[in-house]
Amino acid sequence: MRKILLTMSAALIVAGLVAYLVYPGSTREVVFDRDLHAADAAPPLVPFDKVDHSVWDRLLRKYVDGNGMVDYAAWKASESDTSSLRQYVAALGRADPEAPTTEGGRLAFWINAYNALTVYGILEVYPTSSIRNHTAKVLGYNIWRDLLLPVAGKKYSLEDIEHKVLRKLGEPRIHFAIVCASIGCPRLRNEAYTRAGLESQLVENTRDFFSRPEHFRVDAAKRIVYVSPILQWFGEDFGPTPQQRLKKLVKYLPADDGILQLIGQGDFSVGYLDYDWSLNDQRQKTAN
Repeated sequence: MRKILLTMSAALIVAGLVAYLVYPGSTREVVFDRDLHAADAAPPLVPFDKVDHSVWDRLLRKYVDGNGMVDYAAWKASESDTSSLRQYVAALGRADPEAPTTEGGRLAFWINAYNALTVYGILEVYPTSSIRNHTAKVLGYNIWRDLLLPVAGKKYSLEDIEHKVLRKLGEPRIHFAIVCASIGCPRLRNEAYTRAGLESQLVENTRDFFSRPEHFRVDAAKRIVYVSPILQWFGEDFGPTPQQRLKKLVKYLPADDGILQLIGQGDFSVGYLDYDWSLNDQRQKTAN
């Protein structure tokens, strides 16, 4: 029995070592490039409305195209722009979740935080073909759980931001705004979300999402509506049944009388399309 236990222990140690070599360092935390122990190093906290997203906006306009595809190679090759992204993401930690703010400011902050942290995490491991290459379930680094963003002293993973913050704010259209660096995701806008522009940005991105056949299409003859599995994974955020979820989203669907009539009648079945986890990489897409 002892020999078996020793063999099992040795196997676990070897597996752990392999996982460490493949995914070095399980937990990664974004911090400021400064001496955090200095008495005056920690900047004051600010309300969500006062957080400056201009650096993120500039980087998006430079490296993201109109379809949400990212030039990761060029971005990573630029030491100044990778440093700018790191400093922006770290600076998000100055936000004060307890300070009075607008709902738009809160939503814009957390959407930007999710998207920027995702891009930051991808650039750390790039070149790669998919975010799923970095989502270890047992041993090793999982970008969704182990990449941490401290905000006002509390650490948030991507899973925390999505499920414990954004989904609890009662705005289901966040699922068409936050991006997991995959082609199956909604497009990454090439501009930052802002408090003032949030509503129009959410409307535009939601309509864009449903305009794409990889996310939404209809077989009118068979009365089947095919949708992205996003509406299956997060269905409870939109409604109790697939039909009711699409009725709630009908104003964002393509302006086709046949489609709108079918959705309005409610007499249709729903099928779920395949989700493309390929990286939203401009250069890989061009190569294919």
